[in-house]
Amino acid sequence: MSVSYVVTGGGRGIGRAVVERLLGEKDTVVAVERDADALFWAGPRVIPLIGDAADEEVAAWAADLAQEAGTLAGWVNNAAVFRDASVHSSPIAEVRALIAANLDLAVVGCATAVRHFLAAGTPGAIVNVTSHQATRAVPGSLPYSTAKAAVEGLTRALAVEYGRHGIRVNAVAPGSVDTDRYEDLLSPQARAELARLHPLGRVAVPAEVASVVAHLLSEDAAFVNGATVPVDGGRTVLGLDPEARE
Repeated sequence: MSVSYVVTGGGRGIGRAVVERLLGEKDTVVAVERDADALFWAGPRVIPLIGDAADEEVAAWAADLAQEAGTLAGWVNNAAVFRDASVHSSPIAEVRALIAANLDLAVVGCATAVRHFLAAGTPGAIVNVTSHQATRAVPGSLPYSTAKAAVEGLTRALAVEYGRHGIRVNAVAPGSVDTDRYEDLLSPQARAELARLHPLGRVAVPAEVASVVAHLLSEDAAFVNGATVPVDGGRTVLGLDPEARE
């Protein structure tokens, strides 16, 4: 029997890699994406859904589309908002809005998935994509770091509350990942410095994060619940970060 998945922010970077990994030979993935152009590559078993993943109606639509294609087995909250702000220089309302923007994406996705699994009476798995910054913030990242730390707390709370219903909730926390955004925003020197921060001597490629996401969704991880798995090549245990310098 084929199954289906929902992946938010599924058009680029880690999201695209997760979609491609989950397709397998017969499964279907609903890729929620705000930018229609980001899904130009989507094949017949990728169902594009253009909209805001934090919109409850869009999330409910994604669940319905997935269920029509096959039993909904997993949901990946990958969509994120990348904007820095500091409390000394940005309006407090802006800081609060940025925190909420990232946290809402996970809350809406998790709530929609949980409600669907409960209504259908089927087990399911959720994976939230967080960040090494949830535990090791860098200057300017306060909204993002705060939201991702909250998402990891959300992950644990949901795992405890719904595990007895056969619903597992876990998170992956990537370090730096070689996405299009990474290439566009960073100079070669900055990329070299970031590579040195990872004990493996390089940053990740999206497929390496996707493989861990896929594992957590699979039956091979049937007894993994409430965990946050670092996929950072050891960055969080190395400690020093050049971005922390004045």
